[in-house]
Amino acid sequence: MIIMIWELVYRFIGFPSPMEVFESISIMIKNGTLGVAILISLRRLFTGYLISLCIGLLVGIFILKLKSTRDSFVKLLGALQTMPNVCWVPFAVLWFGVNEKAILFVVIIGSVFAVSMAIESGIKNINPTYIRVAEMTGARGYTLYKEVIFPAAIPVIISGVKQGWAFAWRGLIAGEMIASSMNGLGEILSNGKKYNDINEIVAIMVVIIVVGLVIDRVVFENIESSVRRKFGLKNA
Repeated sequence: MIIMIWELVYRFIGFPSPMEVFESISIMIKNGTLGVAILISLRRLFTGYLISLCIGLLVGIFILKLKSTRDSFVKLLGALQTMPNVCWVPFAVLWFGVNEKAILFVVIIGSVFAVSMAIESGIKNINPTYIRVAEMTGARGYTLYKEVIFPAAIPVIISGVKQGWAFAWRGLIAGEMIASSMNGLGEILSNGKKYNDINEIVAIMVVIIVVGLVIDRVVFENIESSVRRKFGLKNA
């Protein structure tokens, strides 16, 4: 349906036709450019995203330990989360230079706030009765978090983790476009702009959308289903 509409209107909006875009994708597949770029981008994405999950977990738990300043920290995280990922690119370049670290920084900083807020919100809104009962049975520390707190907070945490991944994906492309000598999908997109190649620009946009959808459906939906099933939340 989308392709049919595209075919009907592209002449009137200065857009390349579907055939021109798919031809551009085909050329990049045949010369190996696209496959290499996707692999490089995915490596950066998952490296940065895993780091942001670890940091987000620690920050979320840290905020929960605060008393009088908790609300202020949550508001600060919320404000930082609203910043477009591209705003962090100049900082990354100044701090790290135009290199791999700069791109990873943008990926991490783009997603860590959403993850932190999800951890904090999920745990904060657990029914206190669950925790009191667990403590009465002797659950403390790691055991309390593993057996009671995290399972009860899973629905909210999963939503935050998925949102964090979306921010990480956007941050990656923004970082790669600025650090355009570092390969990846963002570099191809930047080169398309540099050489006024609208076919290549739209082709990479299509690839970015498709890769994002595949990761969301194949990776995160399976993880979500598996986690919910493990903790008895299949139909939650």
